[in-house]
Amino acid sequence: MGFLIRNELSWEDRLRRSYYEVLRDELDHLMLKYSLVDSYNNFIRQKMPYPFVETRELKPRARIPSTEFEAQNSFLVVFFEESMKDIHKKYIRFFDVNKTTKANLLDHHSFPSLDKFDKRIKYFETDGFFSFLESMLPVDYALLIQRNTLKKVKYALTHFHVRIDWPIAEAAEDLAIALRYISKDIYENGDKYAEDLQKKFFEYYGVPLMAGGRRTAAIIAAQYFKRFGGISTVYVGSSESRSLLTIGDQGVSKSILVKLSKDQVEEIVKSTSPVSNRISGINACSAPDMTTGKFIRNYVVAREGNSYISIFKTRYANTVHALFPEGGKLRELNPDINWLTVFSECIMPKPFVKKYAPLQYKMIYS
Repeated sequence: MGFLIRNELSWEDRLRRSYYEVLRDELDHLMLKYSLVDSYNNFIRQKMPYPFVETRELKPRARIPSTEFEAQNSFLVVFFEESMKDIHKKYIRFFDVNKTTKANLLDHHSFPSLDKFDKRIKYFETDGFFSFLESMLPVDYALLIQRNTLKKVKYALTHFHVRIDWPIAEAAEDLAIALRYISKDIYENGDKYAEDLQKKFFEYYGVPLMAGGRRTAAIIAAQYFKRFGGISTVYVGSSESRSLLTIGDQGVSKSILVKLSKDQVEEIVKSTSPVSNRISGINACSAPDMTTGKFIRNYVVAREGNSYISIFKTRYANTVHALFPEGGKLRELNPDINWLTVFSECIMPKPFVKKYAPLQYKMIYS
């Protein structure tokens, strides 16, 4: 199970991997904008206060409130380095009826300007691709972006309204076998053990056990795509979590909107100066002469009174209990031990800001 790393690829496949990663970088920006910035603006237009996520909710195994907010944008996108084969249609429901063709979109009323529809717009390299993708994000179930088999290195939004129908028990079983908690069947150690493995499956991907449909579909898809040689990236926005959950070869991350006080902004700006970086080891952005003005222009997406609204991203890492064991021997599950830990915390630049890098800033346990 797992994808081939770069050094294991042919020269041609390395080029394709590089191309995939560049395209994914662009997609990252759009997902942050749509899930967080655009959602915030939805609340403002409706004259409703934005329900900011408490940073304590980003702790592994934290309890998340289950309130849904209609103004929060929800979506599910799977970006796959390879192309799906027909044998996978049993669990990933992509068929001719949900290909991104004009006729199918008319049937589903999913594209607002079909009179100007150009079939080339579904390709990543097309100028209008991101506008097309954004117009499709509200569609139920998942959007599938994958390699176009008719071209060497082109990627396309090939299918919409894609259902992820792999059972949770099978996904948890697949993970548990890979981590050597079972040998072949999730029920081989009894019902209680199987139930605990399914709970740990959700924890492995940083999602509460009772998460809504899109987030559950996202982690099932992430596990299913691990079966292939290529890498995949799953993006999911939820009306409950008010966050962007991203799952890929770099692990799991969550991004939310946070309020920063004037003192916090000054602390961040000060920590990025060359002198304080040498002392504290904090990574500076690509422009070492950070000022409050530059921070506001490049990292602040909105203002509320004396507060600054920015994007905060947390990356997680698996603990040793959620990694393949040394020697590969079977082991016993201890459900009380964490499988996930906070790896990094950063204030992100605004979407599509290219000059400035994320700024490390700890908020979860402060």
